[in-house]
Amino acid sequence: MELLKQITDYLQQQKLKLATAESCTAGLIVSELASVPGSGQCIDCGLAVYSPEAKNRYLSVSFDTVDTYGLTSEETSREMALGALNNNDANVTVANTGIAGPEPQDGIPVGTVCFAWAFRHDKQVYMITETRRFSGDRNEVRLAAAHYALECIPRHHSSVLEGSAPLDE
Repeated sequence: MELLKQITDYLQQQKLKLATAESCTAGLIVSELASVPGSGQCIDCGLAVYSPEAKNRYLSVSFDTVDTYGLTSEETSREMALGALNNNDANVTVANTGIAGPEPQDGIPVGTVCFAWAFRHDKQVYMITETRRFSGDRNEVRLAAAHYALECIPRHHSSVLEGSAPLDE
């Protein structure tokens, strides 16, 4: 709970409003953050989008991206984060897509999660993507991925403020 309180405090202090676009965590990122009293002022929305059709409909993820790179890819998570940033009242978004289990899919091991964090700052968009692998059963992977997504926000936001985060091209 301390981690979630620290993230909430950071979002509030930095005047950040979060939107999530979640596939393998199915809304757990925003749900975990919402467990902290007062977090509502820094949450815009949380979208759980499993299917390619939902990713396309709600986040404008291209079917070509999914066909070319797969559902579990940084490219897909990047488009999810951008869709959430562009379609909501948020200045930070977190997106993920991955394999929580119980079985590998398309040769991708269980526990593989692709993340994207997008920030709108000074009328520019910054994007950070990363792939991680978590151990445990399905729900342990989901919870670890949700907490990881949140704990990275302050570090990535600091890199935006310092000018060292990559601009989205």
